[in-house]
Amino acid sequence: MSAPQPPLNHLLTEPGEYPFVTLEKKVKALAPADRKLIHFGIGDPREQTPAFIRDTVRAAIPEVSSYPTVAGDPRLRAAIAGWYQRRFGVTLDPETHVLPANGTKEAVYLLAFALISRDGGDPRQTVVIPSPAYPVYEQGARFAGADIHFTPLRREDGWRFDPSRVSEEVWAKTALLWLNDPHNPTGSVLDAAAYDKVMAVARRFGFWVAGDHAYDELWFDAAKMPRSILQHGFENAIAFHTLSKRSAMTGYRSGFMAGDPRLIAALRRFRPSVGVATPEFVQAGAIAAWSDDAHTAVLRQRYAAKRTRFLEYFARRGWKVEASEATFYLWMRVPDGDDVGFAERLIRAGVVATPGSYLGSGGEGFIRWALVPTLAECEEALTRLDAVADTVAR
Repeated sequence: MSAPQPPLNHLLTEPGEYPFVTLEKKVKALAPADRKLIHFGIGDPREQTPAFIRDTVRAAIPEVSSYPTVAGDPRLRAAIAGWYQRRFGVTLDPETHVLPANGTKEAVYLLAFALISRDGGDPRQTVVIPSPAYPVYEQGARFAGADIHFTPLRREDGWRFDPSRVSEEVWAKTALLWLNDPHNPTGSVLDAAAYDKVMAVARRFGFWVAGDHAYDELWFDAAKMPRSILQHGFENAIAFHTLSKRSAMTGYRSGFMAGDPRLIAALRRFRPSVGVATPEFVQAGAIAAWSDDAHTAVLRQRYAAKRTRFLEYFARRGWKVEASEATFYLWMRVPDGDDVGFAERLIRAGVVATPGSYLGSGGEGFIRWALVPTLAECEEALTRLDAVADTVAR
């Protein structure tokens, strides 16, 4: 008789995997060995982190290391509040409205753990996720034991979430709604009326709304400058912001949460048990980054240049781009509808982009381009695309 196997969470033994793991497996299987890959798959900017931020971090590395606190340096929370006032015109209390996070991916993942209580008697166990979506919303909800309700975004709505497409029966069971604005992967942007509509529903039924604003500084039309959920009140709302894209600091893992003081207080109680406190020398770099807006404008100009080149190329080829109002993503409709097949042809040409179907229901037939390579790499990628373009039916 064989010995019993030690247990694992069933989610770790079921079929399926993180979509970018699947993408990298395809890359290993199909990529040519004789040329360097140009990677538009994962949204990891290849722009240099501004020198003043790097210098600040180096100078802040201590001789003796100590455990950082979850609440973070008061100077960091004050710098965040200053940026929020400049950017959104919203006044944050650094003590009650703000909590640092390690880049926000971990904070996004952990949020459902702080809200879902299977043995607490609360019937609100559902997390509503507009789809296609950033995969971590689903992963965090599943591991927290939540029920998940996907709401496919529609092309006819401009890839924007409409709360009227979710039934009152679902809202009555909802603990959390994720709003990613600007939206990954489509680049759509919500207006003030859309936020007002969502928050009215949230306050009526008593659920939390999380505004994931990772791309809030990557806009190209001042008339469509992304908003913050907190411009529509703190009640039932929490916003997530990160330096990863704003300041080309993905590896520094630095961001923050801000919003309803009730939830911020609960997360201050929850997070020490998880051990997610930001290192103090990273906080020093974050203080410098949130205190300066000029470097963000420079980065935005670089993305705008890359965006212009790709939009020109796609237009010349007759490849349609939808939404894509903000972020460094372009949401391109594949002419023949086969997003996975198109991505495989790209890989064979030494170019990597993400099939829309990898990002959830509703993404089929689209490719997400993350314009994170340098401008020179983008130009080389466009040359390589010529070898792919003639193999795709319009």
